[in-house]
Amino acid sequence: MPGPRSAARPRPAPPDGAGEVIRWAAFSCVLVPVVLVWYGTSLAGAVGAALGLAAVTAVCRVLLRRSERCAARYADRSGPQSGRRRPRGRTPVN
Repeated sequence: MPGPRSAARPRPAPPDGAGEVIRWAAFSCVLVPVVLVWYGTSLAGAVGAALGLAAVTAVCRVLLRRSERCAARYADRSGPQSGRRRPRGRTPVN
């Protein structure tokens, strides 16, 4: 028979969406060249692939962070008004 549950357990913080994507992208920047060399691609080709992936990852990181900042700014600006209804006389007629 299980004992009483403890209500004092702290909940883990929600994962950072952009951070998770960037971590996986960085992992692929390391993994892809290793696999390419393993299967016989030249070292120069593998380094080129790694540099290309790193460049794409850097650009994606910048865009993701910018998107998060814009979304947070938009949420702050439109938060309290989002639940308001339109005035009755001003609704569009279909």
